[in-house]
Amino acid sequence: MDGMGLIATLIVGLISGWLAGKVVQGGGFGLIGNIVLGILGALFAGWLLPQIGFIIGGGMIAAIINAFIGAALLLILVRIIKSL
Repeated sequence: MDGMGLIATLIVGLISGWLAGKVVQGGGFGLIGNIVLGILGALFAGWLLPQIGFIIGGGMIAAIINAFIGAALLLILVRIIKSL
């Protein structure tokens, strides 16, 4: 991944983390925590979703949707683990 790809991933992660924090119900981790999980979710979804054959397409909107899916999954997973 080059420098521009990393910056784009971080921006997409910021947007998707904020959006996932708004959509996924629960106590939340605050704005910063949700953004960090969004960035991790963007990286996670960027790897996982193509592996299982789930490809939306190209472009920034598709990247945000993929990252949102990853961020929401990570938020749900972290909240389940936190509640145990």
